[in-house]
Amino acid sequence: MASPQLQSLIQTLRSLPSRGDITIEQARAGLEVLSEIVKPAADVQCEPVDVDGVPGEWVAASNADPERIVYCLHGGGYTIGSIKSHREMVSRVSRATAARALLVEYRLAPENRFPAAVEDALTGYRWLISNGADPARMVIAGDSAGGGLTVATLVALRDAGDPLPAAAVCISPWVDMECLGESMRTKADVDPWVQYEPLVKQAEMYLAGADPRHPLAAPLYADLSGLPPLLIQVGTSETLLDDSTRLAERATAAGVDVTLDVWDEMIHVFQLFAFMLPEGQQAIDRIGEFVRERTPAGVTA
Repeated sequence: MASPQLQSLIQTLRSLPSRGDITIEQARAGLEVLSEIVKPAADVQCEPVDVDGVPGEWVAASNADPERIVYCLHGGGYTIGSIKSHREMVSRVSRATAARALLVEYRLAPENRFPAAVEDALTGYRWLISNGADPARMVIAGDSAGGGLTVATLVALRDAGDPLPAAAVCISPWVDMECLGESMRTKADVDPWVQYEPLVKQAEMYLAGADPRHPLAAPLYADLSGLPPLLIQVGTSETLLDDSTRLAERATAAGVDVTLDVWDEMIHVFQLFAFMLPEGQQAIDRIGEFVRERTPAGVTA
């Protein structure tokens, strides 16, 4: 049974204005309210950094191994989301993984259309490598659109011959720009946050006429062979549930080592609410185990 905090969270989310009733600017500001409500713990260091022109921030808990890196791509339907909105969750990821996290702020639609987000994600990863990061001790992680962007980045890196990270983590990934999963309909009544029509509008803003099945926009249709191990986390009360299950099926069929972690009754990116939702922290702890198992610890003196 889910924690009692879940119902309180669902009520709060249902009370928010529909995304179709507010402007992009209002939606962006609304998501950043999280950064005013909750902040990283006192022992977390946050350091802004210029990532070859892409705004970034190092987020490191006190237990972070400086050589283990989680490269984080925030969610928000490619139209909202920022370093501020995701800083607190990423600080928890840093602690759970015992890694430094680099959170980047890729360009958003509608001002910047596909493939701007992919280009910026690639820039950040290559910046890490050029500055001495060891791909064998790196993981890419992202939630929602950032989860889809994580897979797209892996595909683009593989195709370009770049060294791939040790693993990747996809939290409630959005990988189908057409929103064709059956759960878009069957879970509509229980998902308090993500619905078909607003999501399709975000896809249209991002794609701006591009092929909705382009493999770097909708990596559900990409050749997934040769990708590193994937951890996919999703809740059963998500309209995007089938994006995760279909991604897991296709990646497994392509020979990828996939761990599909499905959480009963949980909503879209419930990890973002780990400050109040016990299951959110438990899921982040599982991410920590997954990352630590696949990235070697540093040598201590």
